[in-house]
Amino acid sequence: MSKTWFITGTSKGFGREWAEAALERGDRVAAAARDLSGLRSLTERFGDAVLPLRLDVTDRDAVFAAVRQAAGHFGTLDVVANNAGYGHFGMVEELTEAEIRAEMETNFFGTLWVTQAVLPVLRAQGHGRIIQVTSEGGVRAFPGIGGYHASKWAVEGLSESLRQEVAPFGIDVICLEPGPYSTDFGGASVRASAEHPDYAGVRAAGAIEWDLGDPKATRGPILELADTDDPPARIFFGKSFEPVAAEYEERLATWRKWQPVALAAFG
Repeated sequence: MSKTWFITGTSKGFGREWAEAALERGDRVAAAARDLSGLRSLTERFGDAVLPLRLDVTDRDAVFAAVRQAAGHFGTLDVVANNAGYGHFGMVEELTEAEIRAEMETNFFGTLWVTQAVLPVLRAQGHGRIIQVTSEGGVRAFPGIGGYHASKWAVEGLSESLRQEVAPFGIDVICLEPGPYSTDFGGASVRASAEHPDYAGVRAAGAIEWDLGDPKATRGPILELADTDDPPARIFFGKSFEPVAAEYEERLATWRKWQPVALAAFG
């Protein structure tokens, strides 16, 4: 059976790839983006199967209105992909109040508003799947991108609770944690704080040559996540497992080492 999707951030990157993948196999897509000009080719190719929605996910009222429009237009929502977001580079000390608030408004609150807006629809129909696009950076962290990590770790925590809350209603929640890909994350969409000279050495030491994945390669896997009868609570896209597993082994070792102190603190 065909599915109906609600996808944010569809003008480029993962959102665009996933919208096209769904439409090409005969699904219907409510494609949300701040700039609808990038969606023109989708409407030309797929006609009524795509509903373009101009949406800034930081506007809670607009989010609820867009979800109502999509649900009313298509009659159902089966898969919701919370994909809208951007990266902000800056050491923790360098972040201005405006910068970190803007990062959280889009990456965390935008995800929360979409989630809250779709839940009444999904509960009423007794099924649905929410794919929260967090990041490898939602389960580990690097210097110079603490604001981004904070937003994605917040989404992970929110989604862990959400998954348990909505399971009785037939709603699945998946945390999708992509590693580095050649999307616009490091391009025009990225924002950066003014650099403090004292962190020049930290910046240089933390520079990484990323092995970037191809966003087009995620098309098949995202459809599999939408269709599987056994959805994972969390899944990486890309080559993140080995480095993340090593970090978690280190965490476990530290907790075990300090377990006597932890128990002594219990009384």
